[in-house]
Amino acid sequence: MKTPRLAVAAALAGALLATSALSACGSAAAGGGAQTKELRYQGWVGQVTPAELAEDLGYLGDVKLKWIGNTISGPQDIQAATTGDIDFGGAFNGAIVKLKASKAPITAVIGYYGADKDSYNGFFVPEASPIRTARDLIGKKIGVNTLGAHAEAITKTYLKRNGLTPAEIKQVELVVVPPVNTEQSLRQGQIDVASLSGALRDKALEHGGLRPLYTDFELLGPFTGGSYVVRNDFLKKNPDTVRTFVTATAKAIDWSRAQPRDTVIARFRSILTKRARSEDDSQLKFWKSYGVAGKGGTITDADFSTWIEWLDSIGELKDDGLKPADLYTNEYNDVASGSAR
Repeated sequence: MKTPRLAVAAALAGALLATSALSACGSAAAGGGAQTKELRYQGWVGQVTPAELAEDLGYLGDVKLKWIGNTISGPQDIQAATTGDIDFGGAFNGAIVKLKASKAPITAVIGYYGADKDSYNGFFVPEASPIRTARDLIGKKIGVNTLGAHAEAITKTYLKRNGLTPAEIKQVELVVVPPVNTEQSLRQGQIDVASLSGALRDKALEHGGLRPLYTDFELLGPFTGGSYVVRNDFLKKNPDTVRTFVTATAKAIDWSRAQPRDTVIARFRSILTKRARSEDDSQLKFWKSYGVAGKGGTITDADFSTWIEWLDSIGELKDDGLKPADLYTNEYNDVASGSAR
């Protein structure tokens, strides 16, 4: 049986093999033909993503989203985009760096989540827990939604900044727990620390008895943490569709900022009702923002350079000169350029 790390590595290897074939097909098809008007994607249970909001607001026009299932893992989502199982996927920017460093032919096109004072990823312990410092985490278990992504990067950044050696950091165990079960796992003592964000975080805090040990916002301030990516061959074959998708998503992000919070939440409830996936909408009342730092999801060098430098410092990147400009483009974001109508 594969460990989670080996499973991720195996999936990545498979993704890279598949993308070689996809790139060849994309190159052959890029010379002409109608652009697709349907974008396959994965959703998140009980949540409305910026792309889904964009569609409901009518910003996508004649481009339609096709939901093929849900995920709880950003790395899995962008691997699915890389293999062609879906047409766009979203993940923590550090995970995108790692996938790109492995020569995956993908490009980040818009930021879709981040951290601010209201929307952040916090790491919580029971109020009575003896864990008070980073050093107290040695030998302890931290529940995260997936390995190799946002929660892991923030945790290791926290540990390193607080003086733990690489050998000591390895003694802090990250355990994959489905987000909807993380609070329960913490309260039952199955894990020592819980990574919680968004509505699930606020719902857990409403229940009481928890305190934060560290948060991504405290460590890094406001930042865009994750981006949507598309395959390069898909981008080359469907530039107008990608522009429509990216610009529509950018408009939806800015719409969510401009509207009263109650209006956004009411829209989310309506979307969950219409899509009829038997989802619990009780967590929507805790929604505050998508946390995206830039206007309309505009991506900056800093959104990737932070993670390139960090991954390189811990030996997870080969010295191949990867630069932020190799990872993203704002070319298809008309909100970023100011040309959106």
